[in-house]
Amino acid sequence: MKKLFLLLSILCFLHTCRKENSQKETNEFYEKAHAFLEKKNEDSAYVYFDKAKEVFLKSKNKIKEGKCLIQMAIISTNKGDYYNGQSLSTQAIRIFDENDKNQFSDIYSNYINLGISSDNLKDYKNAIKYSKLALKFAVDESSKLIALNNLSRIYKENKQYAQAIKIYKNIISRSKTQNNQVYPTALTNLTTSEWLSDPSFNPEPELLKALKIRENENDLWGQNSSHSHLSNYFINKNSEKALFHANKMYEISKKIKSPDDQLEALRKIIKLDPHSYKKFFNRYTTLADSLQTERNNSKNQFALIKFDTEQIKKQNAQNKNYILTQYIAIGILVVVLVVLTLIIMWYKKRQKGLQQEKELEIKNTQLKMSKKVHDVVANGIYQVMTKIENQEDFDRNKALDELEFVYEKSRDISYEKPDAKDILEFDEKISGLIGSFKNEDVNTFLAGNEKNIWDGVSDSAKDNVYQVIRELLVNMKKHSQASLVAFKFEKNNNLIKIQYTDNGIGIPGDLSYKNGLRNTVSRIENIEGEITFDNTTEKGLKIYISFPAS
Repeated sequence: MKKLFLLLSILCFLHTCRKENSQKETNEFYEKAHAFLEKKNEDSAYVYFDKAKEVFLKSKNKIKEGKCLIQMAIISTNKGDYYNGQSLSTQAIRIFDENDKNQFSDIYSNYINLGISSDNLKDYKNAIKYSKLALKFAVDESSKLIALNNLSRIYKENKQYAQAIKIYKNIISRSKTQNNQVYPTALTNLTTSEWLSDPSFNPEPELLKALKIRENENDLWGQNSSHSHLSNYFINKNSEKALFHANKMYEISKKIKSPDDQLEALRKIIKLDPHSYKKFFNRYTTLADSLQTERNNSKNQFALIKFDTEQIKKQNAQNKNYILTQYIAIGILVVVLVVLTLIIMWYKKRQKGLQQEKELEIKNTQLKMSKKVHDVVANGIYQVMTKIENQEDFDRNKALDELEFVYEKSRDISYEKPDAKDILEFDEKISGLIGSFKNEDVNTFLAGNEKNIWDGVSDSAKDNVYQVIRELLVNMKKHSQASLVAFKFEKNNNLIKIQYTDNGIGIPGDLSYKNGLRNTVSRIENIEGEITFDNTTEKGLKIYISFPAS
């Protein structure tokens, strides 16, 4: 039922937004965003709310700017991007005045979103705190009941049944009539909480009472919930009744087009009806695969939309500073000439040193050792340095542990010991690596790095891929001056594709394969893959990597 309460909060907030359309200031981006939202096109709505926010920021319309932030936060939470939803809502908190009653509706919607996102992240302590704050700023009885329902649901999920029961009884006592959605919802949840708290309690009469009200009101979503709770109660008591309610839930969930509820009903039917196991199992797997594919595509698309939005924002800021840069350029020209002279002198000296180095032939075993030291030790130490640089609170012991790990790896190299197995799953290891390079100056984005992409990939190939990604990130950190970096992973048939994108200064047209890039190309060739450097874009760098999965 989490999505239902999120939808209610969105509808409540939409109503709030429409109230102030009579204000003189117009913003076409803001209107377009609402039009897309009403059509349930949340990706486009997010983009236009972000554009509208920038316009309101320029005109110093803080309230409208805050409204845009809340809408973007709600969309992010609805898309499953709970961390971004929390980040945007936290920004909005600083905008609104909690002493101004005219802003209570916006503050209420913002705290509702923070409560839901925290609940989905299993952060029950903050979920309870934000739900109580939402209740404090509720402007009418309907809003208060939504906040109370959210709060009691969180207590129930956290198995704090006594608190949940107390609130559900309060909701029932405040319901003026039984012929609405609030009363049967509260009655169902109260009865279920009492049963979970006391297994000897019989919730059937009250659950059937709530179901009857929902049938009279033709509330299909409510009927779906009632049959789910009844099936759960009977599943270990009366398999015939449990199967009856599971079948009812399945039929209704198809009518309301809720794939998650269809999957829940099918799981129950498969368990309760062994004679029809094959038929319903096939339906379950087909629906589950389809739903997972749809959500992965949506998640990847939303991540790329956010990346493109930030890149456009960055480009616009650069355009605004262009004129000012022209004036500054004259002032620093003399300094540049001096620096260039010093660089040329240093370069000539360095070239002479390199020429002397070329006269010394390195044996194949030394090349192999150099490559391992570069990948394992140098990049490992640089990664630890990056983590320390990006951490607000420095954990000395953790840093020492990571350096000791690099030291042990270097000893293994000297004794030619094989690498130990990783504890983390490979997708988590990749996510952690890319995330460790994110800081206030560099934003990293990741799309498509699902666990099943790496199924069938050998440990040797995984190690090569990990070292390549780390090399690209280290080169980015050292040389590219990029502020936005994105990795996209996808698997087509038996081919894994990786796309690297940044908005840095790119690389020279006459690409020079120094240690890092030479190792990168060599590693991709070792796993029978291909790598392409695309430096033809106006700004930034794109790299395409592909290799067979098995």
